[in-house]
Amino acid sequence: MKKRMNYLILCVTTIFIVGCTSVEDSPNTVVETEQEETPVETNNEEETITMDDEPVEEETSTLPNDQVFAGFQLIEVDGGDLSGTREPNVVVDIGYGDREYWAFTNEFGQLVRVIAAQIILQDDNNEPVLSSGRYYSDEAKVPGVESDLLDEGHIIADSLGGVSNAYNITPQESTLNRHGDQAYMEDAIRRAGGATDFEAIITYPDTETQIPSHYQYTYTLRGNVIVDSFDNVNPDEVNESLGLTNDDKYSEPTVSTSSNDEGDISSVDTNGNGQVTIKEAKDAGFSMPITSDHWLYKYMDDRDGDGMVGE
Repeated sequence: MKKRMNYLILCVTTIFIVGCTSVEDSPNTVVETEQEETPVETNNEEETITMDDEPVEEETSTLPNDQVFAGFQLIEVDGGDLSGTREPNVVVDIGYGDREYWAFTNEFGQLVRVIAAQIILQDDNNEPVLSSGRYYSDEAKVPGVESDLLDEGHIIADSLGGVSNAYNITPQESTLNRHGDQAYMEDAIRRAGGATDFEAIITYPDTETQIPSHYQYTYTLRGNVIVDSFDNVNPDEVNESLGLTNDDKYSEPTVSTSSNDEGDISSVDTNGNGQVTIKEAKDAGFSMPITSDHWLYKYMDDRDGDGMVGE
């Protein structure tokens, strides 16, 4: 009997000790759980602060056109509009399709500036280009183009994605437009596959005429900034007056301009791009014009599609 009592006392004592131990351990479990959750709540607060900061930076951005167009009224003009008149103090998109080429006029309606962030070449495969290589069959009749000595000159050519209304056309000396600095500039941009940061500044001798006296083009080709500046005059006459032409050269026999015999283009194509410019042909001894039956013709750019280059 005494042994049974001792046994019962031992069991009760054991149960009591175990129960106390469980009660004492409970607070430690709760405290540990709270300590683990605290850093998580802190991290969530930090992430929320970071996310709130991001939109603030986006709100500080501005549109560059807001400043570029300041003082000018933005209007729309059909790319093939043949009217030669321009509105004063306006800006017009003269890029074909989705291109953005911006033309600006002054208070006298003179075209004074053209800019383009990127010059995108004409796409013959995906754009409605005529057989002449142009978007439109004719150009705007800006006062002055009726002269036999002046062309309807594009500031940004069809081949470079420009339209043919009065906001992209100026009366330009024919030789300059077809074979001079204007033509060389356009050819350089085509060969480079386009240009960036394009700007044309056009100046006039007075406020009455629409015939420019000077052009200055600034653009970037393959990372190089190019500046072309020239007067609206016949470059051949200027060179002759400066004594820069070689009269003896023209007295020497020249290569025939109409020959079906295939020649070696490498002797003419000095830069090796597969195309022959008027200057390269002349330097090689060929006289102008090069007609469609000449073997060089297929390597040259007949801009007006009349079967002659360098006429």
